[in-house]
Amino acid sequence: MRDASIWRGITFKGGRANYTVLNIAMTSKLKLFRALPNVWEDASPAPEKIIKGAPIGFANEVVNGGESGKLYCGIWRAEIGAWRVSYSEWEYCYITKGRTKISENGGAEIEVCAGDAFTIDAGFEGVWEVLEPMEKHYVILLP
Repeated sequence: MRDASIWRGITFKGGRANYTVLNIAMTSKLKLFRALPNVWEDASPAPEKIIKGAPIGFANEVVNGGESGKLYCGIWRAEIGAWRVSYSEWEYCYITKGRTKISENGGAEIEVCAGDAFTIDAGFEGVWEVLEPMEKHYVILLP
């Protein structure tokens, strides 16, 4: 059984990060992040990138920058629609709800749904189309 006295919690609110950090044994090498419920920020695509629909997006970012300033992760939700994307970063995605299609300019196209995971490499350009309202967990690593 774990000794609860070795856990300490710090809650951060505001800016882009909304999370609770729990450090075990007063070390920064192991962290548990718990997203605060119902703390969502607008993460909709820029209007000039929208191709169809009204793809309103929301994010609950649980890690903002990390120690290196290059790591971001959290939960993202979006409504039906399509928009152009251009990635300068690497991203891992795990779909928890809904269905979406990602098409590379002049190349591959994948359709993913709840339970699927995939990565997008820096330099990817194409279209992200939400076919059913969706939610994903993501990890982004900036260059």
